[in-house]
Amino acid sequence: MSRNVTGHTGLLCLLGSPVAHSISPEMHNEACRILDLDYEYLAFDVKPLHLETAVRGLVTLGVRGFNLTMPDKNDMALLADELSPAAKISGAVNTVVNDNGRLTGHTTDGIGWMRSALDAGVDPVGKKMVQLGAGGAGTAILVQAAIDGVKEIDVFNAHDGFWPRVENIVAQLNAETKCTVRLHDLKNMDELKPCLQGADILLNTTPVGMSRIPGCLIPDPSYFHEGLVVADVIYEPKETELLKMAREAGLKTFNGMYMLLYQGAASFELWTGKKMPTEEIKAKFFS
Repeated sequence: MSRNVTGHTGLLCLLGSPVAHSISPEMHNEACRILDLDYEYLAFDVKPLHLETAVRGLVTLGVRGFNLTMPDKNDMALLADELSPAAKISGAVNTVVNDNGRLTGHTTDGIGWMRSALDAGVDPVGKKMVQLGAGGAGTAILVQAAIDGVKEIDVFNAHDGFWPRVENIVAQLNAETKCTVRLHDLKNMDELKPCLQGADILLNTTPVGMSRIPGCLIPDPSYFHEGLVVADVIYEPKETELLKMAREAGLKTFNGMYMLLYQGAASFELWTGKKMPTEEIKAKFFS
């Protein structure tokens, strides 16, 4: 069914810089078309310097909600009137719901990864996970996984300027969830190998393995064991060196492609109260 923009059409949007490459407008507009919802989703290039002004404008215009991508996620957490539990712990917001001028910030990246794991036939709840990296998406996944009931998470992160922030998040998760979270230096291979031997899932959330940053943080297949599931948030290339090594070792693997789909689906439901038709969206944009 085709849709016409009228005086009643609501606005949904994406803020960030750059945003021109984003698939979000196509994905959300197609979902609105399928469900015959009177919204249009647009992308706006907004740098952190102008974020507060842009948000005030959106509130004035009565926008129903909006997404944020880098570099605006952390700044939005300071502008929201209220934060979801995951957004509060992570200090980042990628989805905002506007209820009559009151802005609630959420982070759906972690929800997206948890749903993508289920889509791949893997249920992380009650399992032990080793996570490489705790940056933007990595933090969101770490927080959501702990909240949702992953039993143990060993996080290996670079000991850089962001280390104190990760320490604080780990401390909050240990205090506020039933998950046991341990933080390790990413350079410490002596700790990584034994952690992996007792793990159910290995997840890479670092950029190592992307087309522009080739490589693999796992030295060789001896770090793996039978039954280990290996995941990567990277989806370009579709198979990173890590996933290739794991597949050749006979392990189950999945990448981050559907994380993008399901984080968008979670945002869509927060705004509209409707479930995104993910199978149709998957067939059209992710096949």
